[in-house]
Amino acid sequence: MPNRVRLVFAGTPAVAVPTLEALVEAGHEITAVVTRPDAPIGRKRVLTPSPVATAAERLGLDVIRAARLDDEATAHISALRPDLGVIVAYGGLVREPLLSAPEHGWINLHFSLLPAWRGAAPVQRSVMAGDQVTGASVFQLVPALDAGDVFATIETPIGAGETAGELLDRLAELGAPLTVDVVARIAAGTAVAVPQDGPPTLAPKLDGLAGRIQWDRPGNDVWSQIRGVTPEPGAYTVIDDARLKVHAAALAPEHTMDPPAPGTVVQVDGLVLVGTGDTPLQLLQVQPAGRTTMSAADWWRGAANGAERLVTA
Repeated sequence: MPNRVRLVFAGTPAVAVPTLEALVEAGHEITAVVTRPDAPIGRKRVLTPSPVATAAERLGLDVIRAARLDDEATAHISALRPDLGVIVAYGGLVREPLLSAPEHGWINLHFSLLPAWRGAAPVQRSVMAGDQVTGASVFQLVPALDAGDVFATIETPIGAGETAGELLDRLAELGAPLTVDVVARIAAGTAVAVPQDGPPTLAPKLDGLAGRIQWDRPGNDVWSQIRGVTPEPGAYTVIDDARLKVHAAALAPEHTMDPPAPGTVVQVDGLVLVGTGDTPLQLLQVQPAGRTTMSAADWWRGAANGAERLVTA
């Protein structure tokens, strides 16, 4: 095919798979797929290949499993003499001399409108911040974090009630053809990258504490927090010294009643509501400690026993 590129692809989670598949479908030569090593998954800690490794093996591609791009991985990749490296959520840094090993360097599909949300958790941080619009960027990888010149972007509104997980899946699908188009333009010698414009914001990885709901904040902020940490690391609160995971919630419909105090859980007209700094939130799906996910109404009937409850942490 004209403008066929010899590529090495690096990625690990499921959101990297659409781009890998799109590059194969476009006819490019994938010399190898670099991904993180198999990891223990689930309660039984079964050693499981990454989604990208599974996809690569299905596509008949060679897989390099590397926890980091060290000297050994660098030598292996460099020996393949790729024209270009493409990276999507690999989970490790590309440093020199690997950064300059391909003729055209490396490009990165990043799930934000750079320079907004540079870092490991751009989608989660964007949703948590209450952003209305986000997108994806394909940029030239440089030593500084997500700071390279940008070849292309695509914008999309964040849907009302959309969780970080749902948004990330959607951006992965939008970003795949965007990346393929940039690769084609690099191959044709027509690609133009422009410097990032504006002050950057940072999106460091979230830890478990990021999911602890702060009920004294405004309702919209609390709702954004819950959606931003869903599904990972997950939203939770503590009631009667037991953790209650909150898998789904919504802003409560208008009522004539006075709103409950922040962190107070009540039932009104069959709805399980929690007070915030202003507008109450309606709990929809919850998971008590040691139990499976259930509707908030079922949890209320079984655990709350109809009595007003107070969050303790």
